[in-house]
Amino acid sequence: MAASGMTIDQIVLREIRLPLVDYFETSFGRTQDRHVLLVEIACQGQTGWGECVAGEGPFYSSETADTAWSILTRFILPTTVKRSFDHPSEFPSWFERIRGHRMAKACVEAALWDLQAQRMNLPVWRLLGGTREKIPCGVSIGIQEDPQTLLKKIKRELEAGYRKVKMKIKPGWDVQIVALVREQLPDIPLMVDANSAYTLEDTERLRELDQFKLLMIEQPLIYDDLADHARLQAQIETPICLDESIRHSRDADHACQLSACQIINVKMGRVGGHTEAKRVHDVAQQYGVPVWCGGMLETGIGRAHNIALSTLENFTLPGDVSASRRYYERDTIRPEVVVTSDGYIQAPQSSGLGYEADRDWIEQLTIRTERFQ
Repeated sequence: MAASGMTIDQIVLREIRLPLVDYFETSFGRTQDRHVLLVEIACQGQTGWGECVAGEGPFYSSETADTAWSILTRFILPTTVKRSFDHPSEFPSWFERIRGHRMAKACVEAALWDLQAQRMNLPVWRLLGGTREKIPCGVSIGIQEDPQTLLKKIKRELEAGYRKVKMKIKPGWDVQIVALVREQLPDIPLMVDANSAYTLEDTERLRELDQFKLLMIEQPLIYDDLADHARLQAQIETPICLDESIRHSRDADHACQLSACQIINVKMGRVGGHTEAKRVHDVAQQYGVPVWCGGMLETGIGRAHNIALSTLENFTLPGDVSASRRYYERDTIRPEVVVTSDGYIQAPQSSGLGYEADRDWIEQLTIRTERFQ
């Protein structure tokens, strides 16, 4: 059954502020509170939700919550309302002339996928073509005040059942810290994420990580590079995973051709939406390169979209999609996302995202709103 002729009646854009349970630190800074944009699209009596994953500052990406607000309110949402569409995959063509701003675009397209799935009485993951009834979950642990705190957090997450541990690294918090973790926990599935903190001059330092049999090292070099990553991968045994460098399926194709990586992290917001995320997935699969879903400190709405994406066939590695309680005392959805004792999230069976937006809580968190109708 295909839905057709859906007309967008109203769009509400909100910015909410939500504190994290604990700070999250990477090589480029520490985050304690999240400023998150939520887009709500009403269409013929149904409502779809999307979340913009842009951060507070232009560090992971050139986009921020403020730049996304500007692009959405000036260029995207005024001409999206009252449009009709047959399928959410049409959305990218509407705004091809807007260069970049993929995170701003992605949250609108995500809401359209939610709407389409509801119209067809399907979960979003089924509409996307997902095949996995449950997804394996890992955790991402930021840079800590001291090694003992890091070890304590890792052990706590392993006890909760998580199937992979990712720890952030940077110069001065790398080889010795990984060695300590491996000494204490020799057999755990472990990876590290550098968030572009190194250069080719650090090759010898990065080669020292080979001894620890890591699943991967994520984005060791500059955020927009492919060529130097190819040079580095040829000199180290640890598989390189690219994150920030993969902005769309063309980058994925080029990275695979160059042997710049052996694994790709797919983030829907980073590549511009579910449609392009599926293309990245498909390209990687053609090259035999596995993918996994990274996290951006999403609230439940963004997390629900990540769950849906992670059910696609080539998401063979545990992602960063974890329980709501790891990040927020109260999430933006009901029920909250939970992880089973053996480290999985069950794909929801109800239509749309499979989670209900906690509207009353969202209204309490909202610091600005703009409506289009």
